[in-house]
Amino acid sequence: MKTKITGHTKMVCLLGSPVAHSISPAMHNESFAELGLDYAYLAFDVAEEAFDRAVDGLLSLGAAGWNCTMPLKRLMLRRCDILSDSARLTGAVNTVVNENGVLHGYNTDGYGFMQSMADAGFEPKGKKLTLLGSGGAAAAILAQAALDGVSAVDIFARPGSASTRLMAEELERIRRTAGCSCALSLYDLADTEGLKKSLQESYALINASSVGMAPHTDVSLITDPSLLHPALAVGDVIYNPKETLLLSQARQRGCPAFNGLYMLLHQGALAFRLWTGQDMPLEHIRRKFFNAV
Repeated sequence: MKTKITGHTKMVCLLGSPVAHSISPAMHNESFAELGLDYAYLAFDVAEEAFDRAVDGLLSLGAAGWNCTMPLKRLMLRRCDILSDSARLTGAVNTVVNENGVLHGYNTDGYGFMQSMADAGFEPKGKKLTLLGSGGAAAAILAQAALDGVSAVDIFARPGSASTRLMAEELERIRRTAGCSCALSLYDLADTEGLKKSLQESYALINASSVGMAPHTDVSLITDPSLLHPALAVGDVIYNPKETLLLSQARQRGCPAFNGLYMLLHQGALAFRLWTGQDMPLEHIRRKFFNAV
C-alpha cells in the first residue's frame, strides 16, 4: 500500500544522528497506509548543536510528534512539558506527542523490550533480573522493569564510566519513586562472585550493552559460561547478529534465550498508539519487516 500525502497530512518523524539506517520510516508509513491514516513519517539527521532549532521548527510546523534516537534522548527531556513515569525515571525521552504546543515526553524503549520478553514467553513480574550494561537501553529496561513489578534488579557495569554514573542517578530516582518496591543494586562488572550469586537467584539475565554486536560478534560479557544454568532465561537487546555469542553460550548451557529484534517493533507500536490513538497492525508489520531481518 502507498502513502498518499494530502493537505491535511500530519507529520511525525525521527530525529538523531545517524538515522539513514532506521527502519522506523518504513514501519510507520506502512502502518499508516494499512490503516488508512493521513500521517507521514520522515527521518532527519540532526546533530546535538542543531537540536533546539530542529525542535523549534517542528513546533512551528505543528508536527504531531516525533521520535528521538542517539544522541538526542537526554536533550529532549528538558524540552518536554509533561513526562511519563518511564521518561522521568530514565532521564531520557525517545517519543514526543505535541498537543497544541505542549510536549508530552515518553520513553518506549523499556516497554519494547519487556513486550519482546513477553513475546518470547517469559513473565518477570515478581521475580529478580540481572542486567548487564549501564547505557540508554539498560536505563530504559531498568525503569520499565521496576514499573512492571519486577522484585529486584542487579545491574553489572564498568565503574567510573559516564553511563555508570548516570545509572547510579537513575537508581536513586527509582528508589525515591512512591510505590516502587523493586530492590536495586549496582555492581562492578568484574565482580565474578557477585555475578555468580546474582545469576543463581535470577529469573533472567539481560545483556543491555552493545557487546557482541556486529561486526564484533566474538565477544560476550559472560566470560565463564558455566555461570549460566538451565533455569535462567537469557535475553539480549542486540539483534544483529540474531544469535550473539552470549545467546549461543546460553543455548549450549540449556538456557531458553531470545534476542532484541522485537524490542524495536514494540517500542514503535507504543509510539504509534500515542500519536494516532490506534494500534499498529503488529502482525502485518512483523511479517513484512521483521521476519526477514
